[in-house]
Amino acid sequence: MTIRDFQTRAEAMLVAALLGVLRRLGPVSASNLGGFVARRLGPLLPVSRVALDNLQRVMPELAEPERVRIMRAVWDNIGRTAAEFPHLARLDVTIVGAEHVRNLPDGPTIFVSGHIGNWETLPMTASRLGFRASSFYRAAKNAEVDRMISDMRLAAVGPGTPNYPKGSAGARAALAHLGRGLPMGILVDQKMNDGIEALFFGLPAMTAPAAAAFALRFKANVIPIVARRLGPARIEVVLEKRLDLPSSGDRQGDILALTTTFNAILERWIRDRPGEWLWLHRRWPKPGR
Repeated sequence: MTIRDFQTRAEAMLVAALLGVLRRLGPVSASNLGGFVARRLGPLLPVSRVALDNLQRVMPELAEPERVRIMRAVWDNIGRTAAEFPHLARLDVTIVGAEHVRNLPDGPTIFVSGHIGNWETLPMTASRLGFRASSFYRAAKNAEVDRMISDMRLAAVGPGTPNYPKGSAGARAALAHLGRGLPMGILVDQKMNDGIEALFFGLPAMTAPAAAAFALRFKANVIPIVARRLGPARIEVVLEKRLDLPSSGDRQGDILALTTTFNAILERWIRDRPGEWLWLHRRWPKPGR
């Protein structure tokens, strides 16, 4: 066994042990522990400066103490979301707006959302509403850890729900998936350097165009969906009405228009609950670039 193999095995064993502890604690206690640890350690990390800079740039009306409070809330939500992961199928999830996915027109359905609240509850919610929605994922570097994560997701959503890796191969598989009329969930809030420039909080931001491109290609039903934290292991998932798709005849213009609509919806959700979004990545280019 090489040193790298030993490190990989040790990492998997550590993750398995941690998951075992969280399972024994139960959903609420695990959530509280995750929030406590993340609130204490997260603000000490350099990446917290990114969150404060982002907040100052796009919400300049906030005083510094409020920006710090939001940053700490971000860490609290991250910790809770991670610690709740082994309990996905047991979380207390309330669904609001289920009427928006009844009697949809023919065609695939795309659920669009962002990393807000406990976003891991979204596929499970779609499944409960009759939509076995696949999604994109970023595979963990450790194959055994990646298997553990996949198993926990499948336990919540149900078997037979394929997920696709980010990248060109995953995009091709997703196209085929939607072409068969099957549902899909896409998180649209992350920066994509080779994406398209669309306004987000009034500033240009490089944004992935895939969700808009897929929706327009297949004339899909596009349903905004967001998870809001009500408390430890308690989540409210809100579905909004189906979006009207632009149809100007200019494909690139329509992709930009729909992507901008997604960003506007995300901004509304984030402004409503700023402490539940991932402010920790450089979503906007630095000033002067």
